[in-house]
Amino acid sequence: MNLPASPSQTAPPTPEAPPRTSAEHIEITPGVCGGKPRIAGHRIRVQDVVVWHERMGLAPDEIVARHPGLTLADVYAALTYYHDHRDEISAHLREADQLYAQLQAQGPSLLDKVRQRHGTDDSLPPG
Repeated sequence: MNLPASPSQTAPPTPEAPPRTSAEHIEITPGVCGGKPRIAGHRIRVQDVVVWHERMGLAPDEIVARHPGLTLADVYAALTYYHDHRDEISAHLREADQLYAQLQAQGPSLLDKVRQRHGTDDSLPPG
């Protein structure tokens, strides 16, 4: 007697299929966060999570502690999305790095100018 194949016996997903684990956690909405992939219900982009984890060395639970609206599942979904779309997210990061370098080359920001004019003492007077 031939029984239908169980889900664990079916063929693996094709490369064209969207990642199963991140589908409910990651959104791409034109006009929101520049149309870049972000955590559903938040304005936190996948590339932000990648920077915090890869460049700043934060563990997923540390990211959640700093952003209490996120869950561990959100953070892991963002990292999964990154690994499934590494070229795309790496391109977004390069664009952001280039924009930052261009802005730095233009001279000090308005905030830097105010600090230069008024000093860096941000303390309040007593009383």
